[in-house]
Amino acid sequence: MRKLQAVVIVPSLIMLLFFLVPLGAIFVNLDLMLFLAKLAQPIVYEALWLSIVTSLTSMILAAFLGTPLAYLLARGDFKGKVYLESLVDLPMVLPPAVAGVALLLTFGRNGLLGRYLPWSIPFSTAAVIIAQTFVAAPFFVRSAVNSFAMVDANLEKASLTLGVDSWRTFWRVTMPLSFPGLLGGAVMSWARALGEFGATIMFAGNLQGVTRTLPLAIYTAMESDLQAAMVIAGLMIMFSLLVLIFTRRVLRLSRGVAKCLR
Repeated sequence: MRKLQAVVIVPSLIMLLFFLVPLGAIFVNLDLMLFLAKLAQPIVYEALWLSIVTSLTSMILAAFLGTPLAYLLARGDFKGKVYLESLVDLPMVLPPAVAGVALLLTFGRNGLLGRYLPWSIPFSTAAVIIAQTFVAAPFFVRSAVNSFAMVDANLEKASLTLGVDSWRTFWRVTMPLSFPGLLGGAVMSWARALGEFGATIMFAGNLQGVTRTLPLAIYTAMESDLQAAMVIAGLMIMFSLLVLIFTRRVLRLSRGVAKCLR
């Protein structure tokens, strides 16, 4: 037993240190007063505000458009479902640069759809939102599918037998029971959108105050202001850690509710 524990614990500690030390190095080299001073610089607060607005917008779009799709995948049984699920998950495994090229070829001035649009989308704030939604929405859909699948179909059938129509059953039974999982998926989608870099720089560019989000601001600051890059990196680490803790608590609540209903 002790040999087994050693085999498990030692590699685990090495792996944890591999994660912890590089992240901790940012805060070790960051002075609090300097941190507060750098927050007032345009490269930091403009990128922070833009990232918050665009990532929240993309999260709302992902939830609004992804919820019906997730319900279809969770409840539907149709030919070609496995291919549709793979297509939805594809942006999660694609290199972000590929996503950026694909969006540019679709919404660019001479793109597949862009040529018919009366306005130009690339290198605008709208392009940032589109890029973030493209890469982040699958995280919400996947979580929502799992959440809907955990809802006991017998509860929905019982509601229907009591004379409640399918629409009200969805809102009164299915949505409340699946809400913790949906909320967790939305938060994960937001976190992914907040950290998006590759597709954004390819499709939206790196224009201060217009398309320069926090990850792009780090990339820019590394060329001339390492301290500013450290401040932005520190902000993103704290944001991401809070998001992950919140998401895990929500998912734990979701599993607890599901157990109580079994």
